[in-house]
Amino acid sequence: MPGETLFMPNATIHLHRHDLPDGLDLGPVVAIDTETMGLKPHRDRLCLVQLSSGDGTAHCVQIIPPSLGGRGSDCPNLKRLLENKEQVKLFHFARFDVAILHKALGVEMASVRCTKIAAKLVRTFTDRHGLKDLCRELLGVEISKQQQSSDWGAPNLSPEQLAYAASDVLHLHALWAKLEGLLIREGRLELAQACFDFLPARGKLDLLGYEDPDIFAH
Repeated sequence: MPGETLFMPNATIHLHRHDLPDGLDLGPVVAIDTETMGLKPHRDRLCLVQLSSGDGTAHCVQIIPPSLGGRGSDCPNLKRLLENKEQVKLFHFARFDVAILHKALGVEMASVRCTKIAAKLVRTFTDRHGLKDLCRELLGVEISKQQQSSDWGAPNLSPEQLAYAASDVLHLHALWAKLEGLLIREGRLELAQACFDFLPARGKLDLLGYEDPDIFAH
């Protein structure tokens, strides 16, 4: 499977086209993020899936539709990982990622955790729950959001795009460790887990159009 590797000062980024390579073991907890053509999961195309085992290495899978010469949802290794109940999937704002992965790949996600939900449950003294803010305040790490609005559907992604995409998964393990400690301290870990378990259903509600109005609103 053709791909490329980008070496950075504090990270190694592997780009894979169409699927993860055979035999890749990303461990019991995998940080995952996605890049899409927009923020409407029922409308916008999935372009990239980033994964990391928390070891300073990111694997980015470029999803190319058949209309552009790719394989689309034919990515058995990636789908097997996403549906593996024994492998924890760690996201930031999992609600969006779970929805887009279900729509694009048809996967039934299992064992999901979300650092954004965790932050909102324990950091009630602030409204800053974005990944950039959390990395700065909890980890002392600055991440760039400069490439956030770039064209992720381009056939050839730039090193700057790949570096941005990787930064969204490289710190999630350390971030979760901090937030899990706060959830335990505040007695909200069980409540957080209940929220995480509901995320696949929440994603499906969004895909059906129940995002606005929210089905749970009055």
